[in-house]
Amino acid sequence: MSNQYMIESVFNWAAVIIYAIAIIFNAAGVIFNKEQSERRSYFFVSAGLVSHGSALLYRWITSGHGPYMVRYEVISSDAWIALFLFLIFIKFYPKTKPASVIVFPVTLLALGLSLFFDPKADQLPPSLKSIWLVLHVSFIKIALGAMLIALAFSIFYVLKKHTRTQWLQKLPDLETIDVYAYRFAGFGFAFWTITTLAGSIWGYQSWGRFWAWDPIETWALITWIFFGVYLHLRHFFGLKGENAAYLFMLCFLLTLLSVFFVPFLESSIHSEYFK
Repeated sequence: MSNQYMIESVFNWAAVIIYAIAIIFNAAGVIFNKEQSERRSYFFVSAGLVSHGSALLYRWITSGHGPYMVRYEVISSDAWIALFLFLIFIKFYPKTKPASVIVFPVTLLALGLSLFFDPKADQLPPSLKSIWLVLHVSFIKIALGAMLIALAFSIFYVLKKHTRTQWLQKLPDLETIDVYAYRFAGFGFAFWTITTLAGSIWGYQSWGRFWAWDPIETWALITWIFFGVYLHLRHFFGLKGENAAYLFMLCFLLTLLSVFFVPFLESSIHSEYFK
């Protein structure tokens, strides 16, 4: 292992350990109503975010491009952005804090999964050297982070409605949970739309076409349509509650399929980022 990968590995494994400690404190704090334990979890998760971010920043400096070229970079940076966004959101919307019981473990699992892939840094092909690619990638990561939080609230809605588990009763009322799921879904949809537009401009700049119907583009469009239907039904036809939560979960599964599984199944110019 080269010195470069050794340094990244130290930062990443330190983050894994710190995230794990944060999850233990957070679970104890949220489930057993221990405020001090919950506060400590945010201290640890912030420290983990710094270590995790240091690994990504070091990769960025040594590779000469952002963390969006190979599976290790993509999954690890997606996890970092999701957690960073969550910590920003709870400053403005403290009622979203209970989503930490899902966001924290997902971040740890995503970082752990990324470490199984080859960390070798690829050279950036000329077609990918574009500010529009940077914007395209940045916006999709923000969209994924918002949708992960919306997923947490959709799951909370179903769990709270059907179980009497004590810690779930400390969550906001069902109507508030439903509204938060709706708002974060809308936020994610807006950034999914912007990333599609930025990606189209990048495609025109690199290959002379805005849209090519390659597998990733096609599935991304299908996912966008499903999210659009979800939001349309909620806004104009009064869809809410449990049915809305299940529909959002379906949309989220399509998101995972579009971003992470289609590149495994289909090869295209667009799937270069996930080789």
